Amino acid sequence: MAITRRGALRASLAGGIGAAVSAVAPVPAWSAPASPPRPGDAAASLRLLEQGNRRWRRHASRHPNEGRGRRRELVHGQAPFAVVLGCADSRVPPELVFDRGLGDLFTIRSAGQVLDGSVLGSIGYAAEHLAVPLIVVLGHASCGAVTAAVEAHRTGEVPRGHVGYLVEEILPVVDATPDDGGDFVDACVRANAVHIADRLREDEDLRGLVESGSLDVVPARYDLETSEAVWL
Repeated sequence: MAITRRGALRASLAGGIGAAVSAVAPVPAWSAPASPPRPGDAAASLRLLEQGNRRWRRHASRHPNEGRGRRRELVHGQAPFAVVLGCADSRVPPELVFDRGLGDLFTIRSAGQVLDGSVLGSIGYAAEHLAVPLIVVLGHASCGAVTAAVEAHRTGEVPRGHVGYLVEEILPVVDATPDDGGDFVDACVRANAVHIADRLREDEDLRGLVESGSLDVVPARYDLETSEAVWL
């Protein structure tokens, strides 16, 4: 049977590609170091976060719990050891900041860590149904939502729409924060994280867990320049 030039070219290309593929050795699946078992209390959970943030600051992240085995394990359920309520800011991803992997952190993010029904319901689920022992409220330097609230505090003008809702939620904290001539925005970032942590401790769904000692709520501030999370 005669072979057309097009058929010969196709056969040649197929053979070349097949030979190239067969010559490449299979690449083993990368597996990060496994983490120790889930910590049993808030203090141990906090230590893991401190250790992870230290690695992150030193550019020595281990990226734990990202391998094939961990993914298979999480098909059957989750047991995170901390809730992190962080800002939606793209510069502050909790899993990177604390060098944690899949299933480690129950992460909730809203601009300025603003609490609403959805956020509170998500936190309550993690605390009640997943028995997470620690909640971290993670504010950060140069927070845009807090900055907008400071601007509204100074001008008396609140933005319209959904951004206005965020500003109105943060504004009472800004109004109550003394302006001593220093970095007022950063003072409000810290005050906002502390205020939200206080609200969570007093929340009707969480108060009993806090009073029993099975749940702790800790505010923190993340520094964009140093990459350090400082507990407040």
